[in-house]
Amino acid sequence: MSFAALPSLNALRVFEAAARHGSFVRAADELCVTHGAVSRQVRLLEEQLGVTLFERRNRAVFLSAAGTRLFAACGEALHTLQQAVTQLQPAATPPLAVSCEPTLAMRWLIPRLPQFHARHPDIEVHLSAAGGAVRLESGHVELAIRRDDFALPAHYCVQRLAAEHVGPVCREQAAAARLHTRSRPQAWPEWQRLQPAAAMALAGSREFEHFYLSLQAALAGLGVAMASLFMVADDLAAQTLQAPAGFVADGSHYVLLSLQPLAQDARQQAFAAWLAHSMQQTLTLHANRII
Repeated sequence: MSFAALPSLNALRVFEAAARHGSFVRAADELCVTHGAVSRQVRLLEEQLGVTLFERRNRAVFLSAAGTRLFAACGEALHTLQQAVTQLQPAATPPLAVSCEPTLAMRWLIPRLPQFHARHPDIEVHLSAAGGAVRLESGHVELAIRRDDFALPAHYCVQRLAAEHVGPVCREQAAAARLHTRSRPQAWPEWQRLQPAAAMALAGSREFEHFYLSLQAALAGLGVAMASLFMVADDLAAQTLQAPAGFVADGSHYVLLSLQPLAQDARQQAFAAWLAHSMQQTLTLHANRII
């Protein structure tokens, strides 16, 4: 099967834009070329086809009968090409929406997210900070990282990530005050129940609204805060905080919540595997501090 020689594809593209806009000027703006360049391409196409495509009247252009036929054919051809190109390209991977407890997100997860992105550059993580109950049914969040210190919905899929470990932390020359937080009011009494032999005699106390603020206060040398090992792991490694009594498991765990089994979504499965490995790695790196 033989075909007649096709005209310049670039000329056809310029013609289609000019015909669609009914203006050489607007076509030039869309294609980021000059008005003269559009006019030359249309003239070249007319010479190649041996027909008049536009009628030029009073500085305006109107499609001729031949131009109308060619415009319809160009539209169909470009639409077919666009569909073919779209089908050939791999579908874009949607972002993974993850919710995480605020202090864990700020002090542990966010500093490690570049490691996940390096391993999975095709998976974009949209992170939101929230604690406690979460409604995965809303569709705004796919995965939620929580501590299992509240009742979890029975129909949620729950993957255990790592045991929580807590202990007092302070600067080397910290003021001898006990730092409390309203978001974990039982942190000190619970630790003393778990570690009665390690009770610390501290003079005075200060209370902060959130767990994150009490840790910042400990970093500032204002006293001794009760901390999660995960939330101070980097500070311990940098020696900006110390843990004079070590860390002990408090019986709770960090878990990953989802509506469906993780195996049904490759993005969720990849993130969950990386997350569990990273949390265990943190525990391994600080195993000498765990009692």
